[in-house]
Amino acid sequence: MKVILYTDVKHLGEMGDVKNVANGYARNFLFPHMYAVPYNDQTVAYFESRKEEIEARKEQKRKDAASTKDKLESLTVELKMPAASNGKLFGSVSALTVSEYLAKNGFDIERKRIEIPGNTIKSVGNYHCTIHLYESANAEVKISVVAQEDENAKKAEPKKAKKEEAVAQNADAASEEAKAE
Repeated sequence: MKVILYTDVKHLGEMGDVKNVANGYARNFLFPHMYAVPYNDQTVAYFESRKEEIEARKEQKRKDAASTKDKLESLTVELKMPAASNGKLFGSVSALTVSEYLAKNGFDIERKRIEIPGNTIKSVGNYHCTIHLYESANAEVKISVVAQEDENAKKAEPKKAKKEEAVAQNADAASEEAKAE
């Protein structure tokens, strides 16, 4: 069945797009929710009269995507993750992790739009991911994964330094005693 979308529908199209969909999908979902109208002479005339408005809306989305692309490409996503001494992460960095980081920094980007090579990052290092914004606008974002400092290591380090200092003092005292004899 041929329909004209009345609003933007995820995974189908945008307002004003003419789509060919299954009859049941149109009758049971699109029409009752007012997402689409049947394709006929009246609806075509209605959308032709609103064509300028629809094109202006699409142009605004393109401009927003371009500005978001510039902001994203200047941003470096720095993630601190728990890792072993060899650089292998305990867990992984996925599109969800990157999406949450971007949300904290004021970007509303769905995880489905984030494409990480190999789907996940499993070791410390620098990586790139692609974010699909609108139509053909894609942003290349730098991801820097660093090892998170372990709390136990922080506590143990001062003790270790004190122990080394005590050993050094004992060695100094022993060497002074040897000189005195």
